[in-house]
Amino acid sequence: MTVVRTGTERGVTRLTLDSPQNRNALSTTLVAELTQALKAAEGDDDTRAVVLTHTGTTFCAGADLKSLLDPEAFVGVLRTIVEHPKPVVARVTGHVRAGGLGLLAACDISVAGPEASFAFTESRLGLAPAVISLPVLPRMDPRAAARYYLTGERFDADEAARTGLITTSAPDVDAALEPVLTGLRRASPQGLTASKSLVTATILENFDRHTEALTALSASLFASPDAHEGVTAFLERRDPAWVL
Repeated sequence: MTVVRTGTERGVTRLTLDSPQNRNALSTTLVAELTQALKAAEGDDDTRAVVLTHTGTTFCAGADLKSLLDPEAFVGVLRTIVEHPKPVVARVTGHVRAGGLGLLAACDISVAGPEASFAFTESRLGLAPAVISLPVLPRMDPRAAARYYLTGERFDADEAARTGLITTSAPDVDAALEPVLTGLRRASPQGLTASKSLVTATILENFDRHTEALTALSASLFASPDAHEGVTAFLERRDPAWVL
């Protein structure tokens, strides 16, 4: 079953995460299909920009805890978004958790609606936002990142925009996206690619410097006793042993 649907209209290729039964979790299948769809859009002369969106009430719940993803594959799809020669725009009308925030931060422009909520939940599972830090930390206010990385608190779209995690929050996401997509349609392909390379240079430097270390950290944390307890507790819908 396909979990990433693709459609193109007026120069915009829409990639829809369509696995609502597991809240669009980052399964091996979803990451592989998303990577393939992004690469197909690279070579499509009719595509001026890519919109990444979702079905259901969750944009992406993070890692599929029932079938853990290879961290290197996840880094690969994040880098594919950042390096993509065409702008990638996130359209968010639902919840975003953990690894899903990495997808969001990798996108060039992001708009979220009032139904959206965000949380770095890794610390509550005995993990850390390791790999997703590659695109998140260059974009997000450091003080806000410290708070939400450490506490795992939930925050809304207005706060996500204030902290730089997303571009803007809006009561009507599609209305807010109209001028963005109009602007992208009016830009030349060469102009878009060259302009994007300027604003993603720092993020790509972060990938070059820290990918190996953060991938290793992610793998070691997932293999730890704390992570086993945290994930087991999550799946059993109980508090982990360390909760006071």
